[in-house]
Amino acid sequence: MDHIIFEVGTALLLIALFSLIAGKLRMSIIPFLIVLGMLVGPHAPELGFIDLTFVGSQEVISFLGKIGVLFLLFYVGLEFSVSKLVRSGRKIVFGGSVYVILNFVLGLGFGLIAGFPIYEALMIAGMMSVSSTAIVAKTLVDLRRTGNSETELILGMVLFDDLFLAVFLSIMSGLLLGGGTTVLGVLTSVGISVGYMLLFFLIGNRGRTILNRLLNITSNEIFIIVIFAILFFVAGFSEKLHVAEAIGALLLGLALSETEHSKRIEHLVVPFRDFFGAVFFFSFGLGIDPTSLGGAVGYAVGAVVITLIANIAAGMIAGRRAGLSHKASMNIGLTVVARGEFTIIVANLAAAAGLASMIQPFSAMYVLILAIAGPLLAKESKHIYAVLNRIFGWSKAKEPLKHRGTE
Repeated sequence: MDHIIFEVGTALLLIALFSLIAGKLRMSIIPFLIVLGMLVGPHAPELGFIDLTFVGSQEVISFLGKIGVLFLLFYVGLEFSVSKLVRSGRKIVFGGSVYVILNFVLGLGFGLIAGFPIYEALMIAGMMSVSSTAIVAKTLVDLRRTGNSETELILGMVLFDDLFLAVFLSIMSGLLLGGGTTVLGVLTSVGISVGYMLLFFLIGNRGRTILNRLLNITSNEIFIIVIFAILFFVAGFSEKLHVAEAIGALLLGLALSETEHSKRIEHLVVPFRDFFGAVFFFSFGLGIDPTSLGGAVGYAVGAVVITLIANIAAGMIAGRRAGLSHKASMNIGLTVVARGEFTIIVANLAAAAGLASMIQPFSAMYVLILAIAGPLLAKESKHIYAVLNRIFGWSKAKEPLKHRGTE
């Protein structure tokens, strides 16, 4: 107990070091921190007075990681709004629907063919259906594609994907954590979860004026205390209702996104999101025994191949339907292929529900591969397009003039 602060400090120092390395390599910190967690923890050797096993502090680090999940999903909720999706138009709804359905159906089929029970297969389908908002956004900025013709559709599809995540987690937390064993019990649990979600949509839509008045606080110090107090209370209350606490955070973010204070909250939350989010990825890796990954490699590689096929197909369908060129449509599929924070959150729900232990190492391998490969594939999309163009002869088709030459 006396050395917990030192252990936590050592862990944070390692997290900072690996984050710096990832930054120098211009890559996402997610795979670096997961690998760091797997390399240390219970499996690391003791180096004199420096103990990298983090046994005594693992509960503290795990708790800090849970806070990271709350901030990650709270921020996603703030970024998203139903009205924004409605304004985005039919192209984004169509593209997002194609993307989610293709990935989910193929993911569910993969899980069942691989021999997983139905709940595990559903969770695998969920993990394979949600891209990493953080990695996708960073990829667009790093590759200087924010002004490209396909970027609006990419961001809209990711936005739609986040909405799917909220619904999926709400339903699955009701099924897995609600304790229902009969058909009526299951329906009741799911009904509570969906009803809880609709309640927050109603609060955000109808209670906007009241929220604006309540949050009209001049002092940033008091303002952030109030916001964080509400965040942690809602997360804890959600858990009491057998709704995942992360979903409570996301729903609160959704409600507050409709207020005039949303940008102020975002600005104040970002540093906490980044700090505790980094601890979350580290703590996730900390709980995985590297020797258990061997059995998950085959499953992860199979899932990666299916994800690549589903994403390229979804990108081509959505892009062409929106009037984009084949090259721009290819960019869509390869940009949204990255998997990261949300896949791990789904895996954590599976772990909390006591599902098959293979889910954790599978998700780790799956995320590691696509968190690294996703930005690289997006960077090389021009060459990948050239190869596929020789096979399918897309350049012979008539392209919309305004979308030609997209890089």
